[in-house]
Amino acid sequence: MEKLKIGIIGCGGIATGKHLPSLAKLSDKIEMVAFCDIIEEKAVDCAKRFGTPDAKVYTDYKELLKDESISVVHVLTPNRSHSFITVDALEAGKHVMCEKPMAINSAEAKKMLDAAERTGKKLTIGYQNRQRPDSLYMKTEADNGTFGDIYYARATALRRRGVPTWGVFIKEYEQGGGPLIDIGTHALDLTLWMMQNYKPKYCVGSTFHKLNSQTENQGNCFGNWDPANFTVEDSAFGFIVMENGATITLESSWALNIADYNEAVTTICGTKAGADMNGGLKINGIRNNSPYILRPDLNAGGVAFFSGNSNEAPADREARLWIDSIINDTEPFVKPIEAYTVTRILEGIYESAKTGEAYYFKD
Repeated sequence: MEKLKIGIIGCGGIATGKHLPSLAKLSDKIEMVAFCDIIEEKAVDCAKRFGTPDAKVYTDYKELLKDESISVVHVLTPNRSHSFITVDALEAGKHVMCEKPMAINSAEAKKMLDAAERTGKKLTIGYQNRQRPDSLYMKTEADNGTFGDIYYARATALRRRGVPTWGVFIKEYEQGGGPLIDIGTHALDLTLWMMQNYKPKYCVGSTFHKLNSQTENQGNCFGNWDPANFTVEDSAFGFIVMENGATITLESSWALNIADYNEAVTTICGTKAGADMNGGLKINGIRNNSPYILRPDLNAGGVAFFSGNSNEAPADREARLWIDSIINDTEPFVKPIEAYTVTRILEGIYESAKTGEAYYFKD
């Protein structure tokens, strides 16, 4: 079988820290033949480290898309450019993996969704937290009906002091928002996926700029931030009601005075049982008229042939399943319509925070 040729657009931290190392482990199925970044040195470095000997380097992504031998493109740029680069890549006949979030707003995400449907090319979004062992175990239980009707959930992405100070993370124009769109998006994706509920009715949201103006005693794990450039929120919270009445609370922060912090986790409560990921996966319910808590041993191994590859990192599994979906012509693990709904809800929370009123979703 001829290897899939992949082009990389965006050669920053998410490329070198996540996507490219995972793709490199699939050398029997793919080869990275082109790298593009507006900073040429970054593309050159990635080409040397991860590319084929004759890998090409670009500073204009449209030139990369002209290469008809490339069938897959990874869009790993700042949020603002996700939509138009993805649409152009789909129109050029490429399958696209776009890093989360799907886009900075629902209108831009809808353009991506429509382009994928129009071209018949595959599109997926990089929600790798679905591939964690605790996520996969909880999802299996949810699909098997263990929890019954899930009517309340809590999506949590709280950092005490974890403001990303590199790149353009804290600049609203480039990113479209702060912790809500950056890490809150992971927690919300996990929650909707567990509930298998993608029909929001309305939401209420609040965003805060309480700590981002501080100049001293920041205590940030990534080093001090520049208050003048910190134009996004430092925390955001939402209350979401779905069409069937199910309710979700969403908590996100990069900087918050909280001791009980946790990132990209979900809690679900159903009519038969519940589950949470706080301090490890726990499933709770009533059995023999008594409460119980089940803590699955997700580190249990054995023979990999029988028990699966328990050592496979979430990013590696994400990359493998994505490439396999192209080779086998199956649906991507993360469907674009699911990511589109996540973007709609995030946008609704931001809009509610601006207006001070509930945001109602329209079909």
